[in-house]
Amino acid sequence: MFSDPMDGGFGGGFGGGPGPVFEFIFNVFPIIFGIVFVFILYTIIRSAVQHAKNARAPRESSYARIISKRTEVTGSSRNHHDHHNSSSSRTYYYITLEFDNGERKEYLDVKKLYGLVTEGDTGYAAVQGDWIVDFERELPGRQAGL
Repeated sequence: MFSDPMDGGFGGGFGGGPGPVFEFIFNVFPIIFGIVFVFILYTIIRSAVQHAKNARAPRESSYARIISKRTEVTGSSRNHHDHHNSSSSRTYYYITLEFDNGERKEYLDVKKLYGLVTEGDTGYAAVQGDWIVDFERELPGRQAGL
């Protein structure tokens, strides 16, 4: 019932049972673990739903101008106790289009078009949901819409 003041509340005294710090940890850890697990599960499900939505979206082709390009690098690195480092990263490529009506929208490049196009290019862009899946550059001297 009473903890030994010399054990700092960690238990182990003659009274038996864990101290209040261990009780707190054993009560809080499952809650934190559950929150992290739910967050990871939510992220995986949200990503799968977004991918399915884009895969089912109709492919639309419109005349557009490439306004900008950008990359996003995500990843992590780890230091192991035996002095080996490991890291993983992923680069996402985005292309922003401006359409004839002035609307601008950023698309994720899923077909490796990023290195084949440049800002200012005009032509027909095929988009599917939030993805850009094709871009047919217009030859110089044949401006159609913009």
